Amino acid sequence: MAFRHIVLLTLVPDTTGAQVEELVVHLRTLPAQIPELRSYVVGVDLGLSPGNATIAVVADTDDRAGWETYRDHPAHQRVIAEMVTPLLAARTAVQHELLP
Repeated sequence: MAFRHIVLLTLVPDTTGAQVEELVVHLRTLPAQIPELRSYVVGVDLGLSPGNATIAVVADTDDRAGWETYRDHPAHQRVIAEMVTPLLAARTAVQHELLP
């Protein structure tokens, strides 16, 4: 059964627009490196409501094993360690099956 991972990243207040854009560019390179990703959407909040997260990621895989491969993949872990963690104020996520 298809599997979806949704993560919302709230970056620290002094994060610059250039830093956000650089992070988004790096996140968007992951599908080319991780074949288990069937769909991968990265979006930056438009700032329409106070308190929103900064970046949303929606990743679809064929199953839980595909998500685990994505989660643990060295390219993904590198983006987290080098680009997300230094800017991260808060993170929330959910994984769920996509029902037919």
